[in-house]
Amino acid sequence: MTRAHSRADALLVVDVQRGLVAGPRAIAGADALLARLTDLLAAARGAGVPILHLQDAGNDPDSRIPHGSRSWELALSVGDSELVIHKDRDDGFEGTALAERLADAGVRRLCVVGIQSEMCVAATARGATRRGYTVVLPRDGHATYDIPADGDAPGVPAALVSRVAEWSLGDAIVAPERTRDVVFGPCDD
Repeated sequence: MTRAHSRADALLVVDVQRGLVAGPRAIAGADALLARLTDLLAAARGAGVPILHLQDAGNDPDSRIPHGSRSWELALSVGDSELVIHKDRDDGFEGTALAERLADAGVRRLCVVGIQSEMCVAATARGATRRGYTVVLPRDGHATYDIPADGDAPGVPAALVSRVAEWSLGDAIVAPERTRDVVFGPCDD
């Protein structure tokens, strides 16, 4: 894969909220993910591309990130020109103004990163591809939880869950190995 294939003209950060990256309910490898996403945000900001943050509304009664709590807050800084879009569903496009905001900005190639690989990240990536966006999903830019053993079903390490979630998206996405492989700027294709 060439770096041109890893080019994106916008960054979408999915559900990187305090209660998912800190404390006893943090995802596996949270500190390393936050460091990579901080660097990715700096690259996107330096390139001047649109940056959008999705924030789970936290309205489910058993939510790990109840609305309005400290755990619900975004864990990464949001720049003055960046948008925060609250969502109630896994797919960040459903029931939100995300598609309109991306269309207004002329986005065609969208880098998607965040939490949980098999849930909101995968659902939003599918929503983007259904709407005609090229999705760049760096392999080290999303993470999730270990799946615990349940009866006869074995547990599954978080890294495998993330890899399977990416794999389930098939050829619809571009999957560079590292967030540092993503290049932000206008796309020619």
